[in-house]
Amino acid sequence: MKSDLPKVFHEILGEPMLTYVLETVKKLNPVKTYLVVGHKRDLIMNYYKDWPLEFVVQDEQLGTGHAVMQVKPYLEDFEGTVLVLAGDVPLLSVKTLQELLKIHHGGKAAATDLTAELPDAGNYGRIVRGEKGEVLRIVEKKDATAEELKIREINSGTFCFDKKALYSALAEVKAENAQQEYYLTDTLEILRRKGLPIFAHKVEDYKEILGINTKEELVEIEKTLLKRNEIG
Repeated sequence: MKSDLPKVFHEILGEPMLTYVLETVKKLNPVKTYLVVGHKRDLIMNYYKDWPLEFVVQDEQLGTGHAVMQVKPYLEDFEGTVLVLAGDVPLLSVKTLQELLKIHHGGKAAATDLTAELPDAGNYGRIVRGEKGEVLRIVEKKDATAEELKIREINSGTFCFDKKALYSALAEVKAENAQQEYYLTDTLEILRRKGLPIFAHKVEDYKEILGINTKEELVEIEKTLLKRNEIG
């Protein structure tokens, strides 16, 4: 974002983009909400100090898998579904998340990924499917082959996991990739190898899952939200 502010703290229509994600999560009535914080965490922790959530500190930013690993000690006594969301995807709707949860629970899945088909898959991780349409793995752009880069179905960064399956898979994730990071996405291939059910739910409106990485993208999301508010 070419700014010293944490990305999720950049404002959209006067509110940090993270607020939109947290407001949506709140409507799902989760048992607990954990917010993983790193860069400039004091700013974020102070702003959301009165919200119904707990902060989890990630001292080193070693990838999405590493971020979720930091929450493990807080979930020792919890059995059930863990919903993982990114803080820079402000357009996600409650309806979409409810559909994702329904598919996850209905299929008794170990993991369910929210996906979308984009006109241009850009920097997103690609969904690699098998001959029967089953999800085989997610490959990050920097690790993708020329053939895989042609895939337009992408990973949104939003997942449902069975808690036990999630942490057993994360224990096997290695940072052997172009970024030298622990990818949460690698858990899907690990769980599939264990013979556990993996699902994907493709969102109808791909704009819902668009993340923000540049100021230009932030302006586009702001326009979409303004239109939504006019219609709503």
